[in-house]
Amino acid sequence: MAGPLGRLGAVAKAALGVFGLGVMGRNLARNMASRGLAVAVYNRTRSRTEEMLAEYGNEGDFRPAWDVASLIAALERPRRILVMVKAGEAVDQAVAELRPHLEAGDVVVDGGNSNFRDTRRRAAALEAEGLRFLGTGISGGEEGALRGPSLMPGGTPEAYQLLEPIFISIAARKDGMPCCAYMGSDGAGHYVKMVHNGIEYADIQLIAEAHDLLRRIGGLGPDEQAAVFREWNQGDLDSYLIAISAEVLGRHDPRTGRPLVEVIRDEAEQKGTGKWTSQEALELGVPVSAITEAVFARFLSAQRERRVEAARLLPGPPPVGVAPERLVEDVRRALYASKVVAYAQGFEQLAAASAAFGWGLDLGTVATIWRAGCIIRARFLDRIREAYRERGDLPSLLLAPYFREVVADAQAAWRRVVGLAVEAGVAVPAFSSALAYYDGYRCDRGPASLIQGLRDYFGAHTYRRVDAEGSFHTRWGDDGIEVPA
Repeated sequence: MAGPLGRLGAVAKAALGVFGLGVMGRNLARNMASRGLAVAVYNRTRSRTEEMLAEYGNEGDFRPAWDVASLIAALERPRRILVMVKAGEAVDQAVAELRPHLEAGDVVVDGGNSNFRDTRRRAAALEAEGLRFLGTGISGGEEGALRGPSLMPGGTPEAYQLLEPIFISIAARKDGMPCCAYMGSDGAGHYVKMVHNGIEYADIQLIAEAHDLLRRIGGLGPDEQAAVFREWNQGDLDSYLIAISAEVLGRHDPRTGRPLVEVIRDEAEQKGTGKWTSQEALELGVPVSAITEAVFARFLSAQRERRVEAARLLPGPPPVGVAPERLVEDVRRALYASKVVAYAQGFEQLAAASAAFGWGLDLGTVATIWRAGCIIRARFLDRIREAYRERGDLPSLLLAPYFREVVADAQAAWRRVVGLAVEAGVAVPAFSSALAYYDGYRCDRGPASLIQGLRDYFGAHTYRRVDAEGSFHTRWGDDGIEVPA
């Protein structure tokens, strides 16, 4: 389609180029075009570009490019190129293809789920050549990409300024506010998106465990559970994931007529961002136990053949019965409390990473841009936003008055649910680890003193005392004398 004409009759150049026209890249380009932007589009496989133009070409001003040189030539200066390819080597290949055609001041945006360490490396390499790089977390799936995603850009402020008007225009909005904000330098945007996905893993696992409890202990079928989830979505649990859980549970398979959830294999796949979240938390020393248990649960689900065999060989407890009405309410409360813990762990990791890498993350802003567009959007993100607005240095969401009261109110039900699950032999790793974290966090004297004593005994690793400064070592032989380390 022809774009607006310049003073000399030339077609005005495109505002931005999209390199990679998979589902996300295609829908982001359509989103931009719907805002009146001219968008240059390119895909290594020519047929994908042709298919996009054939299906959506009448939606806006798309400028097809058939090679990288023509993609760059189609863009106004400084050029802005959004790379939407699979994370990893494909991003490096795309950058290598673009680099010879770029000039100082041009900006490359990686909108995939890249590892933040790769983003830091790429940013440093390009910036050394006078180019700009923006690692941008994008959440919302294909529908969010088209209608309005949550955007988490990280890079130099100058790079972000070049993209800000476009990002603000295409982002989701909540209460009139765009769900887009600058996160910080180099890998900050992709780190925030990684933790977002880690929280998503925990949230989904908790929902799955709630489903399993209602199914195996409460005896509720998928249709009954769909009604329960719809009701839950009217209250504090109001969220995108709860809403679509009701949809999935209520859907019937057209081939068999059975509830669809009963014909889907119980093997959860993953793309790696949850695992990265756990790995990076280990590097920082942040206990994101609910997120990590969710990752492990997916690993265990993938061992389906082993589980089927074990189910025949390993005994479990006798069935446990409970009034469904009581169970539904208890699970609701336990689910909400466990979700609070998962989010608290994720935000604690963000704070630790911000301090370690010098990003200056504003956690209240993170909560703000997650309120719409993204997968973990939920009503209680408003509460998280308020908590950090009231106290920016809040060490844990569990200490904020609202969440402290929520967990206290849910505590009895939470403990009943975990205890009932243990009694009935229903695995609830995320529910139970969230409760264990809560109990460990509120414990003013735990068992780690014995751990330190044992470490000093077998390895002379020393320990610290509660009544004196410095480190000490006990000679664990016959004399038992304690000496300063």
